[in-house]
Amino acid sequence: MKRVNWTFVILVLIGYMLGSFIGTYFANSFLNYGATFGLTSPVELDLGFMLLTFGLKFQITIASVLGVIIALVVYKFIR
Repeated sequence: MKRVNWTFVILVLIGYMLGSFIGTYFANSFLNYGATFGLTSPVELDLGFMLLTFGLKFQITIASVLGVIIALVVYKFIR
């Protein structure tokens, strides 16, 4: 079984988040253009004694893609 490189995962998530923040800061520019993928409403599982709610949504914008690309370049240099 292959080991997960946590540095890579953390850097990609940080790049995605920073890109999303930059995209919302420049809300009226082309950087905020993108698409949303995921569940529109959460899925609920009622077990009688417990209610579980599942939901997942990704908003991919140009700025978040640029953030991930920059994170990959940074990972290449620190590896």
